[in-house]
Amino acid sequence: MASRLLHRHIREQLKDLKEVTHESLVVGAIENAFQFMDEQMARERRGHQVEGGCCALVVVYLLGKVYVANAGDSRAIIVRNGEIIPMSREFTPETERQRLQMLGFLKPELLGGEFTHLEFPRRVQPKELGQRMLYRDQNMTGWAYKKIELEDLRFPLVCGEGKKARMMATIGVTRGLGDHNLRVCSSTLPIKPFLSSFPEVRVYDLTQYEHCPDDVLVLGTDGLWDVTSDCEVAATVDRVLSACEPNDPSRYTALAQALVLGARGTPRDRGWRLPNNKLGSGDDISVFVIPLGGPGSYS
Repeated sequence: MASRLLHRHIREQLKDLKEVTHESLVVGAIENAFQFMDEQMARERRGHQVEGGCCALVVVYLLGKVYVANAGDSRAIIVRNGEIIPMSREFTPETERQRLQMLGFLKPELLGGEFTHLEFPRRVQPKELGQRMLYRDQNMTGWAYKKIELEDLRFPLVCGEGKKARMMATIGVTRGLGDHNLRVCSSTLPIKPFLSSFPEVRVYDLTQYEHCPDDVLVLGTDGLWDVTSDCEVAATVDRVLSACEPNDPSRYTALAQALVLGARGTPRDRGWRLPNNKLGSGDDISVFVIPLGGPGSYS
């Protein structure tokens, strides 16, 4: 639904702009479009009994500028003359810990008496009541000590690390579209109040640089980035594109395929493996490659 309709919402919001006097107007139009898409999903799920949600990563080109909007754990980078320019970041329970904790602090009813907004290095045990333990709240980037109280025994709002980090012990992303019916496991507590459909939008001015055919914008789902670093992606960009003629229009498709196959790995005795023998990605691997300089163009 998002892949079919989100770009239409963006187009409608941009059409309402009589004149683009500042890039913030385009950013606001894209942000609004994400909200309207999420609201449409909420309305239509009632009639169609459709559940679930998705992340969304969008690129808009307008008046010489590229706008990258991200809600979820997909990412985008620009590879320009070997330089890596991040155009988004992942939104996970780890990266958005303070936003989630702040919401839980301001609206404790959303925690349903089942969770605590505080974070501890590990799960607090009943035998530790009255003892001192490290913690951090919604305002803290460091750690401090507190005396463990009864409510600290509740499950933490944010727990785990890396790909195992979860919000409300259920979901590993904190922004996206849909999931209006999602509940905490074995509970009726809704998760949607903590899931934001609001994207982060970053802007890249194409007119400020001279781009060659090997300068590209790479968009990928978490299946790519879970097993492939930015530097590895940049190395694949250089290897694949340098082996193709600058005017070959299929060179960018070949690059996207190489990135997908590289993240998947090759079949071996114990599953799909990468060259370093680590497991290949078991997640969805979708990749877009967008050239920033036209084929054969160095302007």
